[in-house]
Amino acid sequence: MTTTTTAALGTRDRLISTASRLMQHGGYESTPIKQLVKEAGATMGSLYHFFPGGKQELAVAAIAYGDEEFAELLRTGLALHADPAEAVGALTELLAEALEESMWRDGCPVTATALESVGRMPEVQAACAAAYANWERLVEEKLLACGLSEEDSRDLAMTVLNTLGGAETAAQVGQSRTPLLVAGRHLSRLIASYVPASD
Repeated sequence: MTTTTTAALGTRDRLISTASRLMQHGGYESTPIKQLVKEAGATMGSLYHFFPGGKQELAVAAIAYGDEEFAELLRTGLALHADPAEAVGALTELLAEALEESMWRDGCPVTATALESVGRMPEVQAACAAAYANWERLVEEKLLACGLSEEDSRDLAMTVLNTLGGAETAAQVGQSRTPLLVAGRHLSRLIASYVPASD
């Protein structure tokens, strides 16, 4: 779901955006450093100049990049409607559209790397956890603004993100919008059951 033209970026930003895209598609282990440097139009020297810690340091920056990119998509979807139930439904349609446009490749920007990093790369794992927490916070804020309690907002936000993650994976595997759209309809119904009735 990258929107910035890589060629228009400086070397450091090209390395980050390229790493984010490659890790989104194949994870950390399946992103060879030589391929990454080549696709970014950079050199090994420039990589270690900007990222003395090498591939892991770059990976942390790439996860933060993917975090913000996906967060912007969430903000856009959640802002489509004042009502959170309608907003989440619209968000899933936006996610389905973006996924189909990417030929079913651009799912969650951190999932593949997150699964690889557990118990092996603490800094990378922490960056992935921070991304998930950021996305949950955005959904939680939307729910809080509509009068839900802190506990309900927190629990529902986690439910929304977890459900969308699973639905997105199913959509990629089946190359179909249906899992996301079905998830969106049911999440909307769930949220609507919590939203206080207007006077």
